[in-house]
Amino acid sequence: SSKKSGFRLVGDVKFDEVAPKTSYITPVPGGVGLMTICSLLQNTLKAGKK
Repeated sequence: SSKKSGFRLVGDVKFDEVAPKTSYITPVPGGVGLMTICSLLQNTLKAGKK
């Protein structure tokens, strides 16, 4: 583990094995950035107005 608590943050897939086979992938931790969150919120607001 990488934390004193004995736990660590991991992703859904083995990053090094999947990365060569994908067009886009975000690492864990810190994979989803500010622009992704802003786009998600904008799309949610647009959907709510419909």
